[in-house]
Amino acid sequence: MITAAYPLPVFHFIVEWGGQRIGFSEVSGLTQENQPIEYRDGSFPEYSSIKMPGLRKFNNITLKRGIVKSDNDFWLWLSTIKLNTVERRDLVISLLNEMHMPVMVWKIHRAFPVKVEGPGLKATGNEVAIESIEIAHEGLELQND
Repeated sequence: MITAAYPLPVFHFIVEWGGQRIGFSEVSGLTQENQPIEYRDGSFPEYSSIKMPGLRKFNNITLKRGIVKSDNDFWLWLSTIKLNTVERRDLVISLLNEMHMPVMVWKIHRAFPVKVEGPGLKATGNEVAIESIEIAHEGLELQND
């Protein structure tokens, strides 16, 4: 019997930092790119440049979650920034299968907050209050089981 290989859904994931699991409704920015370098020597017979791989670049990651009373961890972490020093944390983001086991794991190294945003308040709204945190980091490692 042949079983079909289906793509994984994006809604079943966990985020861990400092050994603690934190529930988030959305994670975005798991992006890594290499910036190209263009070069042309004046003696090249071609009238165009060549391209080579350059520096690796990691985008900031945005995490969103529902606000819970008396939980201001994002703001406390942001307040650790003092004159070129900040509390850095490693994060682990795991995409889970139907057995709740990690299938893809992104390891984020030496992350720190750059922006914390509170909810958009609206008198006629009927949504959960969502806060977000944007973090910069120094590396993104993917493990695909």
